[in-house]
Amino acid sequence: MSKVCQLTGKRPIAGNNVSHSKAKTKRRFVPNIHKKRFFIPELDKWVKLRLSTKAMRNINRLGIYAYLQKLEAKGVDTGVKLTK
Repeated sequence: MSKVCQLTGKRPIAGNNVSHSKAKTKRRFVPNIHKKRFFIPELDKWVKLRLSTKAMRNINRLGIYAYLQKLEAKGVDTGVKLTK
């Protein structure tokens, strides 16, 4: 299963583990992704999303419907239809 946030687009990035001797080995920095269900009262429906914790904080701050509208205005494909 891919580790990509549906709303922010965060995905794994590559980097290095650096030991005390400065030897470098490749590693992945994986975003903190969660599956979460949200109820959108304006649409009267539940949606399931795979979100990063950053997206969850934005939803808590703005509200799910306002955040989805903001992303849709930017042209981000969220996978949620905002029409009834």
